[in-house]
Amino acid sequence: MSLFSKSLTMSGRRTVAACVRHHSSLTTELIENMDKKATWDRFYTETSSRTATFKNFEWFFGFDAVRDFIMPFLQTKSHPDALLQVLDMGCGTSALGPGIYRHSPAPVQVTCADISPIAVRLMREHVQTQAILPHNLSSKLEFVELDCTQLQRHYRSSVMDLIVDKGTTDALLRSKEGKMKAGLVLKQCLKVLRSSGSLLQFSDEDPDARLLWLETEAQEQGVMAADVGVQEVGELRGVCYYCYQVTPRPVI
Repeated sequence: MSLFSKSLTMSGRRTVAACVRHHSSLTTELIENMDKKATWDRFYTETSSRTATFKNFEWFFGFDAVRDFIMPFLQTKSHPDALLQVLDMGCGTSALGPGIYRHSPAPVQVTCADISPIAVRLMREHVQTQAILPHNLSSKLEFVELDCTQLQRHYRSSVMDLIVDKGTTDALLRSKEGKMKAGLVLKQCLKVLRSSGSLLQFSDEDPDARLLWLETEAQEQGVMAADVGVQEVGELRGVCYYCYQVTPRPVI
């Protein structure tokens, strides 16, 4: 195991343990099998059964913590009459996607996608019982069951303006069998993003490790290329978080 991998795994254990401190029976399974649909089905089934009322479950942090990182990407439309296409990838039961829908002044189509049908059902039921009003009345919000390693089965190339990944890639990279899936997800994102679009990854992984991984995985000679950057989000509960931006670059 490399130093970077060891650092990521240790950081992941601390982060996951903090997130699921009220669900200790799930911690070990989550850490080792976060790339598995069955793991998340069990997680959302158990977390939802512990309370009579719905409560969003946030990995890392909620929408307000990263609002200022996301909103600048929702200013310019590729086509004047079209909605900006936004994908919250691996949404779980987070309020991130609904937060974008609620606060974006530009008209957006926000698709909240997760591999777990349990999470998707919980979110659909929640917005049906507690309607969320959009800032722009033309905006739309939907929740779909989707395996993000297969984005091109659901979307054409170059259709997305923004993809938001809050912890999804981290979950894959920290799983026993998830690293290859993480690379595939990144490549799928680059294929469905417009040339003017961006992927934002929110993570607690150190830039020395994540930037190297992104720069390596996002390049495929003659097929795809990307520019990669990073900003510090800030520290929460003793953990420093980052926003990694990946932007498709024309292949020469």
